[in-house]
Amino acid sequence: MINFNSEIQDSDLQVTVSNRSFLYGDGVFETLKIVNNKILFFEDHYFRLMASMRIVRMEIPMSFTMEYLEEQILKLVDVLNINDSARVRFTVFRNEGGFYLPTDNSISFVIQATKLENKNYKILKSQFEVDLYKDFIVPKQLLSTLKTANKITHVTASIFAKENQLDSCLLINETKNVIEAANGNLFMLMGNSLITPPISEGCLNGIMRKQIIALAKQLGSVEVVEAAISPFDLQKADELLITNVIIGIQPITKYRKKEFEVKLSNQLLEKLNSSIEA
Repeated sequence: MINFNSEIQDSDLQVTVSNRSFLYGDGVFETLKIVNNKILFFEDHYFRLMASMRIVRMEIPMSFTMEYLEEQILKLVDVLNINDSARVRFTVFRNEGGFYLPTDNSISFVIQATKLENKNYKILKSQFEVDLYKDFIVPKQLLSTLKTANKITHVTASIFAKENQLDSCLLINETKNVIEAANGNLFMLMGNSLITPPISEGCLNGIMRKQIIALAKQLGSVEVVEAAISPFDLQKADELLITNVIIGIQPITKYRKKEFEVKLSNQLLEKLNSSIEA
């Protein structure tokens, strides 16, 4: 079942070949986690979605209040009986018509949901190896920071990782700085500094990225710094970790010949779960 424009449908949405998200990647989306019938970090998701729609010049319906979108999401997970723990994708796409230039900027939305096994965040893989992906770059631009329907670089990076027996890949921008992983934002611990690339480097304006920055500042043992990360920095790091809303935190244990600790990852994971339960 899905929720298409506020109507629960029994089957998956059958898009036409004229769908603009299919033709041009003309869509934006949010991936959300539900725990005990509550959407985690929903206010952050909502405002990021509204900002994304404005940036790509979509017409935001008057009905798109935070309360309305929350109602539509929870309505679907309730029907599916997975409101204790679920993964939700909320996709907004411009309606059919036109070529590169749309005939209008009105939108439709579709909500999909699947069950998650775990309510609390935990480290899913004890061994997690990555390498750089250099076939394509993520440019330093505002569109790179959004969750749009055009994620072909992340798709090809994920395929590259599988082909090379890696768990994920790290992406670079045009100045060859490392900006994020194929599956989330990147943090690097070097000494007492927890470093993550600034949004100006082209990385996703991640919801979990924001949470981890706030939680790390509460620890008192590390200084949170937003700064560019070069591939050479990775070899000198004490820890590397990937963050997103679904996995929470995934420590990187190996990059090329360098192996990393997971101490800070475990500390942050404990604080993250405590903040959710509070």
